[in-house]
Amino acid sequence: MNQLGLTTPAVLFSAISLIMLAYTNRFLAYASLVRELHARFKQSHDAVLLRQIINMKRRLRLTRAMQILGISSLLFCVVTMFLIYVEWTTLAELVFGVALIMLILSLAISIREIQISSQALDLQLGDMEEKKQSLGESLMNPRRGRL
Repeated sequence: MNQLGLTTPAVLFSAISLIMLAYTNRFLAYASLVRELHARFKQSHDAVLLRQIINMKRRLRLTRAMQILGISSLLFCVVTMFLIYVEWTTLAELVFGVALIMLILSLAISIREIQISSQALDLQLGDMEEKKQSLGESLMNPRRGRL
């Protein structure tokens, strides 16, 4: 194995920073969506809205975990650099390994969150399909909607 140098953990800084930016943007979009869903749910206690809110809560928990693991990974990279600086090489390698594992977990959670986001979109599209079919039926049978 090659000797761990200061540049190795430093290379991850830009990658982790970009990932954290993406996570933060995702979180801000979710915050806006939560406010919108909350307002819509207060007006009509629709079952589809309730399922979307439950889905959103899961996504927010996953996003928080992604952010915590990403930030921890960055922190451990900085600690690794300090340990290399003070020439505690064995501990530095161990801490860097933990940083990599945290980054892997953060990315894996991100994949799961994307899958859940897709399910949320499916809920929305499914609701639209139901309304489209209902509208189509009423257009095809105009007497159905009359008393």
